[in-house]
Amino acid sequence: MANLAAEDVDMILLATSSPDDLFGSACQVQALIGAKNAVAFDLTAACSGFVLGLTTAANYIRTKTYRNILVIGADALSRYVDWRDRSTCILFGDGCGAVVMSAQEGQCSLLGMNMNSDGTGQKHLKALYCGTGLKALNDSEASSLGSYTNIQMNGQDVFKFAVRAVPAVVDKALEQAGMERSEIDWLLLHQANQRILNAAADRLGISHDKVVSNLEEYGNTSAASIPLALDEAVRGGSIKQGDVVAIAGFGAGLTWASAIVRWG
Repeated sequence: MANLAAEDVDMILLATSSPDDLFGSACQVQALIGAKNAVAFDLTAACSGFVLGLTTAANYIRTKTYRNILVIGADALSRYVDWRDRSTCILFGDGCGAVVMSAQEGQCSLLGMNMNSDGTGQKHLKALYCGTGLKALNDSEASSLGSYTNIQMNGQDVFKFAVRAVPAVVDKALEQAGMERSEIDWLLLHQANQRILNAAADRLGISHDKVVSNLEEYGNTSAASIPLALDEAVRGGSIKQGDVVAIAGFGAGLTWASAIVRWG
């Protein structure tokens, strides 16, 4: 879509919390697409990962370190849900989406950004390492496999956090961009819960017909949800050249971030 050869990609940022390899999957992507000149690494920030990937890539480009960066959001959370837990298993899906960010002359298309973390809220959304039960090295039996717990979520607390944090982080990103809420053409949020999308839009004074949503099709795909929705909105003709898109991700960590983007 970007008319860019894989050999011209300088960097690959893979935002994921569910890599195929515990040591990271970005290098696998680099090899599979033939981006032999690109440095590649994973970025883990759960549902905020893609937005943090955008801001990270933008700063590498602004410092003229790299010119063409592939930012990917990908998660397969079905690996970590407890299918007996109806409070989580019906919510999460698997998906992947990507954008190419490139250096250009003139004003940067990423107009403003803001990023935040609060580790005291980690207890509300987590999948913890649960140990290995390692045996002594001279034991004849192999060590047991390391593993993580299934996803555990306190839905009410996550909801309260999201509807409070999203409008605030969008406002801070708008302030950095020198823009007003009225200049937003589209609100594109992490696709976690339709009630969260609507509540955040209401608090920002943005009509629901300007909220990009495909949640009912795919569920919560974590770091993949924003690029999936962006791709559909662009290919479907909703988001057009020059439109201002307010993007925000929020989730485990707790982390939340926003980017104000002029599309194209």
